[in-house]
Parts: sequence; structure tokens; C-alpha cells
Amino acid sequence: GDHRMTYFYQKFMKRLVKSALLLLPTNNFYRFSDQPTKMYKKETPEELKKRLTPIQYEVTQHAGTERPYTSKNVCYLRQYNDFKKEGVFLCVVCQQGLFNSELKYNSGCGWPAFYDQNKDANIKRIEDRSHGMKRVEVRCGNCDAHLGHVFDDGPKDKTGIRYCINGASLNFKNKK
Repeated sequence: GDHRMTYFYQKFMKRLVKSALLLLPTNNFYRFSDQPTKMYKKETPEELKKRLTPIQYEVTQHAGTERPYTSKNVCYLRQYNDFKKEGVFLCVVCQQGLFNSELKYNSGCGWPAFYDQNKDANIKRIEDRSHGMKRVEVRCGNCDAHLGHVFDDGPKDKTGIRYCINGASLNFKNKK
């Protein structure tokens, strides 16, 4: 009786703490801030539809997801070691710097994956219970564009975190 209850309680608490850790700052690279790090004039849906491709608009404005291995963004190619450029991945909506190229790695998931974010990225984490799953959504802290999700199955020798990001939500800027 008591032994089984203690076991299940401990197991439950372990899962609860593990889930909560995804929502907390890790390695001092996550800033809680409502202040944008870049000036961004909020665009109307009509302005965004003119500027973004249909998939970029669907992903960033309606929390859509592109199919795996379909990203037209060059950042996807690094998973096959074809993408060797140094630079920074930017939010496609507001051009906020999110991930340096050296933070990208091959996770095999079909979307661009990063084990950390830039220190000034200001990426927001939000609990997501859509599609019958419990996940943590990531959004640009500057313009609120949907980027993807964050998981705790990243490289253990780095942060242990995997930012699984839609390529449609990113632009790439070469290092000068």
C-alpha cells in the first residue's frame, strides 16, 4: 500500500519537476522580459501576408508547422553538413537574432535544431497542449512569432536542450 503509493508519487514528482524545468531558465541563457530587444513596429496581417510566403505566415502567425525535411530555408541544409556558413539565424518577421550558426546541430528530427539560443534572443516559452500532447512552444520575444518547440532531448554534452525550429520562421544572415 504505502510503498506503492510512495513509488508512484516519486515517479509523478520526477516527471512534474522535469516538465517544470523546461519552463525555467537554463544556463542563464533565457531572459524573462517583456521588453523587445529590437524596435519592431507591429505589422498588420495584410502587411505580413504581402511580405511573407504563405508557409512563413502560417507558421509564424498561426503556430503552424512545416512538414519535416521540407524547409526551403538554407538553415535546414546544415543537417547534411552542406551548410557551412557562419552567421546568425534571424526571426523572419522582425529580424531579431535568435541562434548563432555554431549552435545548430544534426538532431535527425527534420527541422533545424539548436542546443542553445543567443544570449540576447529573448525567446519566450509557453506551455502548449495542442494535438493531445504536452510540449513547450517557443516564440520570438520581440514580435511574438511562433518559432517551434523546445525539448529536453538535446546534446547532453551541451545544454541537454533541443530547440526544434521551423525553417520557415528563420532567415539567415552571413557573418561579415
